[in-house]
Amino acid sequence: MTSEQRPGPSPDSPKRGGIPGAVKVAVVFVVLVGAAAWLLSGSDNPFVYSKLVDEVMNQPDSFEGRRLRVEGELRQGSIQFRESPCEWRFVLYKEDKEMPVRFPQCVVPDTFRDGMGIQVTVQGELGDDGVFLANQVIPRCPSKYEMQQRLEAGEEMPYDPNAKLPGAGES
Repeated sequence: MTSEQRPGPSPDSPKRGGIPGAVKVAVVFVVLVGAAAWLLSGSDNPFVYSKLVDEVMNQPDSFEGRRLRVEGELRQGSIQFRESPCEWRFVLYKEDKEMPVRFPQCVVPDTFRDGMGIQVTVQGELGDDGVFLANQVIPRCPSKYEMQQRLEAGEEMPYDPNAKLPGAGES
């Protein structure tokens, strides 16, 4: 035998061991389709729709019970807080549509303040009564330039930038 000739199976001999490539591809495909079906069939839909208040309130029936992220402006004077059990209630609006919101938590972000006309995004579900049950409240922070304009217009800041942190002594 020369170094160029290698012993190997003859064309007539059957292949030994290994799974044919088509079977491997089929198994991977079935596993991927099964995983996708399992994710989509769960009771908690992994997808969250992002909408504006007017879009949701124009067709509330089509959004009932779905996980949503809704953005609107906080209606001034609408914030109400109940201590026991803890719950915040407020109204978001866009153009001529309003959406009442319930947030059954004790704590909201510091920038969630009444009287500032801030944009707020809530995440949760719209109930069949038209009230949005939020599990997350995200107020949009105004930029420093927007805040300066508001200060010049006589509005108060949501926090005091010159305030000392508790426990921070003079050095």
